[in-house]
Amino acid sequence: MNWQGITVGYAVTGSHCTLAEVMPQIQRFVDDGAKVVPIVSQSVLTTDTRFGKSEDWQKQLKDITGNDIIASIVDAEPLGPKKLLDIMVIAPCTGTTTSKLANAVTDSPVLMAAKAQMRNGRPLVVAISTNDGLGFNLANIAKLIIAKNIYFVPFGQDNPTEKPNSLVARMDLVPEACLAALEGKQLQPLIIERYRS
Repeated sequence: MNWQGITVGYAVTGSHCTLAEVMPQIQRFVDDGAKVVPIVSQSVLTTDTRFGKSEDWQKQLKDITGNDIIASIVDAEPLGPKKLLDIMVIAPCTGTTTSKLANAVTDSPVLMAAKAQMRNGRPLVVAISTNDGLGFNLANIAKLIIAKNIYFVPFGQDNPTEKPNSLVARMDLVPEACLAALEGKQLQPLIIERYRS
């Protein structure tokens, strides 16, 4: 894929178990010529987990993209008026972020950047990763699926036997979903079998 001349806002939220899956996708954008602007949630900015330390994830984002991380609402706000992003992706997008996005809550750098992107009528791509996707959060996912200029990375149940409400996007399809979104299309099929368990 040729991403020359395209600026991608790549937002990362606190599905910490999924962060290792998304870093290669960010690298793909960079390798294919995109300018990638990294944006992180408070959870990614401050939380160390068994999946890695916050400072290590931040270093990896900076090393891959060559850009400073947008890590505050104040820093994210200019993305709208200056129309800095051609496309924005939230990957992984937690259930909390999905819920807030669907209900117009803007209380983090990621949500401020998303609001700015929607204000400009430019594509926003969501790659969900939530244990509650087929629970209460299903209503929020439905609201976003029918919203103008919001597109989804194809997703499915990652462990239907032990976590029947859990939904996770195919993170390896992030660039393909973004390319389709730039053409005003939803990558299909939207609902896929992610894993057998």
